[in-house]
Amino acid sequence: MKSLVIEGGNPLSGTVSISGAKNAALPACVASLLTEDPVILHSIPQLRDVSTILYTLGALGKRVVRHDANVSIAAGGSLISEANAYSVSQMRASFLVLGPLVARLGKAVVPLPGGCAIGARPVDLHLEGLRALGARVEERNGMVVVTADRLTGGTIHLPFPSVGATEQIAMAACLAEGQTVIHNAAIEPEVIDLIELLGKMGADISVTDRTIRVMGKRSLGGAEHMLIPDRMEAGTILLAGAITRGRVSVSPVRPQHLDAFLNSLRATGVELELGEMSITATGITRPTAIKLDTAPYPGFPTDLHPPLAAFLSIADGTSKITESVFERRFAYSVPLCKMGARIVQDGATISIQGIDELTGQQVDAPDIRGGAALVLAGLAARGRTVVTGLDHIDRGHANLESKLRAIGARIERREDDS
Repeated sequence: MKSLVIEGGNPLSGTVSISGAKNAALPACVASLLTEDPVILHSIPQLRDVSTILYTLGALGKRVVRHDANVSIAAGGSLISEANAYSVSQMRASFLVLGPLVARLGKAVVPLPGGCAIGARPVDLHLEGLRALGARVEERNGMVVVTADRLTGGTIHLPFPSVGATEQIAMAACLAEGQTVIHNAAIEPEVIDLIELLGKMGADISVTDRTIRVMGKRSLGGAEHMLIPDRMEAGTILLAGAITRGRVSVSPVRPQHLDAFLNSLRATGVELELGEMSITATGITRPTAIKLDTAPYPGFPTDLHPPLAAFLSIADGTSKITESVFERRFAYSVPLCKMGARIVQDGATISIQGIDELTGQQVDAPDIRGGAALVLAGLAARGRTVVTGLDHIDRGHANLESKLRAIGARIERREDDS
């Protein structure tokens, strides 16, 4: 059994290089389905989820060439309309191929998605958006079948600013006939990065506040694009420094993408220094308890909720976190409590009564971000922590243990827990 073995209590110090954003890489790769021309992407993170999406594209007929952090996706054989069932079952982001396929081919067959068990994350908003563009949608034995002679522009009001639904609809609309307007759209930096890429590919697309407008075209071309830095990785590494009472810098990163997170860190007493493309966090003797709600961007990012909860488990006072995005985000609390944390859940809110010190234990990562939270807890805990469930961690964090070890963490990967 693979595990991360962590000897806690060592303050971290140094600078970590941040990878390209996973949540920007996945839709950027899928956008290549909209064209026959090459799409070249730079700063692609070395993650299992990225490998999964590239495999999905290859199985659909794309020619994928990957070299380190650079990926070229071009026409290969004939594009096919049915996505590989295994890859889609492994990762929800694979469901994004639905819109581009029906826009290009007039038909798409995609299994209902899998991925982390952090909430329902229904695909209804994706399907309703495609229906609004004139697609016919059926569900057959766990498969979604979408057909259209040609998509036509429409006006869509999302009841919630869903990132996935926004990306799905925006990509499909690029090849629809006429104008599409998406109201209450997600405006996360990763969505804006996709819009920038689509613009480079020739799409007529713009965003104002939470409204995205797309004037469809018959075809798009290729493009070359550098992904934005991963704000979730940056936030996690900064918390690793803070929870160990060290001093850690991350670069490259766009501080404005982390405003809500950085405001919360300041409220705990962590000292921050911001550069144009860097952030330095200096930990303190003990953080101050805070209250916060997760929310769509520009609010506090749900993906940084679990690592922050680990940090707040050793705060002075009682913190409260209300989760407004994923209703099952709290799976990390059980293993964290095994390490001594005092966490009580009441509906969508948890109360974290801070303690002086966590204690190392063997714990299992429940999902990507929950796994990161347990690693951070292990860095601060007294004694040895063994974290299993690395398949989750590896889906979302590129070379996490290597980056932490480079700034002083006593952490290693093992094939067993001995």
